[in-house]
Amino acid sequence: MKKSVFIGALTVAGLAAVAASAGTLDDVKARGKLLCGVSTGVPGFEAPNAEGEWQGFDVDVCRAVAAAVLSDSKAVEFIPTTGKTRFTALASGEVDMLSRVTTWTFSRDVDLKFTFLGVNYYDGQGFMVPKDLGVSSATELDGATVCIQTGTTTELNLADYFRVNGMSYEPVPIETQSEAQQQYLAGACDVYTTDSSALASVRSSFSDASAHTILPEIISKEPLGPLVRHGDDEWGDVVRWSLNTLIAAEELGITSANVGDMSAAAGDNPEVNRMLGTEGNLGEMLGLDNAFAVRIISAVGNYGESFERNIGASTPIGLARGLNAQWTEGGLIYSPPFR
Repeated sequence: MKKSVFIGALTVAGLAAVAASAGTLDDVKARGKLLCGVSTGVPGFEAPNAEGEWQGFDVDVCRAVAAAVLSDSKAVEFIPTTGKTRFTALASGEVDMLSRVTTWTFSRDVDLKFTFLGVNYYDGQGFMVPKDLGVSSATELDGATVCIQTGTTTELNLADYFRVNGMSYEPVPIETQSEAQQQYLAGACDVYTTDSSALASVRSSFSDASAHTILPEIISKEPLGPLVRHGDDEWGDVVRWSLNTLIAAEELGITSANVGDMSAAAGDNPEVNRMLGTEGNLGEMLGLDNAFAVRIISAVGNYGESFERNIGASTPIGLARGLNAQWTEGGLIYSPPFR
C-alpha cells in the first residue's frame, strides 16, 4: 500500500529539478496562460459547471495567481490529475502548480522535492457509510470493505487506523472520486474514506444525501494547499503571496466590493496600504506590479468570500469554518504580515 504513494520518487524528484530550472514565472508570462493542475472533480473545490467552466475553492487559488501575474483571472488552463498522476504532472512541467486537495507531508516536501506554499484548508480523513448499515462509529467497521483512492495519504492512514484498533478490512481500490462514488452507491464497498470535506462534497451530489452518514471520527491531519517544484523560489513566492493575499484581505476587511475604493488612495492602515500598493513596493519584489493584490481581491474576493461561495454553510457542501476560521476567530487561518 505504501508503495503506491511513493513509487517513482526518485524519478519525480529528478524531473522536478529539471523543470524548476526553467523559471516558471517567466514561462507563465511568456505563455500568457497559467497551467494549473486540479483533480478530476471535487464539487466545491474544483469541478466544471454546466458550461464547462471550472470553479471551486481550489480553483480560486489558481485564478488568484493568474490575476496577479497575467492581470486576467480567466487566463488559466485547468488540467485534471488523479492521485497517481498529479506529482508527475507537476514535476515534468506539464502544470505550473497544483491546487487540488493535496496534503502537505514530509515525504512529498522532502523526498518528492515539492514546495508547499501554505494551507488553504485544514482537513482530516473520515468515513461515510449508508445509514442502513447501522454503524455509528468507525470502531465498528471491523471486516468492512472500504473504497479508497490509490496514490493518496488515505491508504496509509486507513491501514494505520485499523491496525491500531485491531481491526481488519478489505480495500476496494479506486482512482478517481467519480469512480469512488459509483462503486460506493453500487454497494461494491461498505465504506468510503477520504478527507472529510470531500465526503461532504460527494454526499451533496447524492439523490438522497440523508441516507448516508459521515461518522464522527477524524483519523488524520490533512493540511491541504497549493504546491510547486523545489528550486523555483521566485515562482513559489508568487503563489504563496497570492494565497496570503486572500487570507490577509479577510482579516483586514478588504473585500471584492470595497477593494476599489480602498486602493484609490492610501488610508490609515499601513498594512492595507502596503498590500494594495498605495505605499511601498511589495509587488516589485515579486517581479509583479504593485496592484497585484488589488487584482486578486477584485477577481475572487477574500478567503472568506471564496469559502462561503464555494463550500460554506449556505452551499450544498455545507461546511462550517471550524479550523478554517481566521486566527482572530479561534481558527488556524493566518497570513504572515505584508511588510
